[in-house]
Amino acid sequence: MSSVPSENKPVPAAAGSTENLGVSSIGKLLTQYSVPAIIAAVATSLYNIVDSIFIGRGVGAMAIAGLAITFPLMNLVVAFCTLIAVGGATISSIFLGQKNYSRATDVVNNVMTLCLIHSLIFGGITYIFLDDILIFFGATKETIPYAREFMQVILMGTPISYVFIGLNNLMRATGYPRKAMISALMSVVVNVILAPLFIFKFDWGIKGAATATICGQSVAFVWVLCHFLSDKSSIHFKRDNKWLTGAIIKRIYAIGLSPFLMNVTACVVVIFINHALLNYGGTDGNLAVGAYGIVNRTTMFFVMIVFGVTQGMQPILGYNYGAHNFDRVKKTLRFGIWLGVGITSCGWLITELMPDTVSSLFTIDSQLIAIARSGFRIYFIAYPVVGCQIVIQNFFQSVGKPKVSIFLSLTRQLLFLIPFLIFLPRIYGIDGVWASMAASDFIAFVFAVVTLWISMRNTDRKIREGLL
Repeated sequence: MSSVPSENKPVPAAAGSTENLGVSSIGKLLTQYSVPAIIAAVATSLYNIVDSIFIGRGVGAMAIAGLAITFPLMNLVVAFCTLIAVGGATISSIFLGQKNYSRATDVVNNVMTLCLIHSLIFGGITYIFLDDILIFFGATKETIPYAREFMQVILMGTPISYVFIGLNNLMRATGYPRKAMISALMSVVVNVILAPLFIFKFDWGIKGAATATICGQSVAFVWVLCHFLSDKSSIHFKRDNKWLTGAIIKRIYAIGLSPFLMNVTACVVVIFINHALLNYGGTDGNLAVGAYGIVNRTTMFFVMIVFGVTQGMQPILGYNYGAHNFDRVKKTLRFGIWLGVGITSCGWLITELMPDTVSSLFTIDSQLIAIARSGFRIYFIAYPVVGCQIVIQNFFQSVGKPKVSIFLSLTRQLLFLIPFLIFLPRIYGIDGVWASMAASDFIAFVFAVVTLWISMRNTDRKIREGLL
């Protein structure tokens, strides 16, 4: 990728901090960028878990099942947001690496506008057809009231959620990882304080949990918006810069397409999982869906920590790739892979040794705990290698190679998992559902490693031939 001139405009005073991405030690930079992102990710995961705990203990086991039914729809909500947020963050980092500060500012303006457009269109359409969507996702007459109450509140808050998430990703990518962490922590703290109050004191049930989530995001939304309105920020809103630019929108969508498809395919996969659990769970079908809700929340806790690592890696990778510092790119990737594998290995160890302890956090229903126990033991068999696969997938996304990232995303969640979900449960019942996830994770890991090896060989060849 050739260097783009900075259009002879002066470098913003605070923008010098981003130049450290090209000279400081990789270990120091990963600590500086990843630790705040990991803290934010852990906090986000914890409040999702805490919400589930409050719902399970304050509303009941069937409410946990209703919450699990919303997972595919929540994945869709996230998909249309990350399409913009991740694409915008990656492009802004690359522009900063190229010292093109005017274009980086254009990205901020475009991300803000696109977030509002996406939230109004997607949120509005989904709200209108909510019941039909939830039934398609596997809701039954016992679980749909809980799923409906939760999603109605979440959908009404999508404009706030989208702008907060989109700008928070840009805040981290443009050199403010600690402020991005603080905004995420604000959202979590407000949510954790209000959720038990709304659920237990006001008796709002599952609607109270959703309301607390939107309240927390509203506080963080104000914080992030103030940052990008301030002239003290190296990159901020500028009225004279472009707010909707075809070239930038195209690049945002191209790079953001990978996480978008990842979330869309996750939605499709969860639909298959929910229906498989209902079909092969017999009279315990709803509880099997609830058990998946517990397993999924736990899985996402560790996945979100790995995402925190990749979010911290993203500005380092994007900047150095844009500046053609390929040795630093490779070193950052190696650090990230070791961290990712270590994190998911911890998840495997905890769930193998004490699955009942984890399940009992969410519910006191012994039958639900027993189903979740089996899920943990089988689902997490291949979990240690998931961290490696996620880091490699996000590496390609961070260096502006969305097609490769999309391919790796599809292999893990669509190409392998759905065929397994069709055939294995017919042989092994519910255990076949859990085994399908483990098998697809391992095969996707192999594909990711092979793809990375081929890509690195091609890059080294181009460097030797003077093409990079």
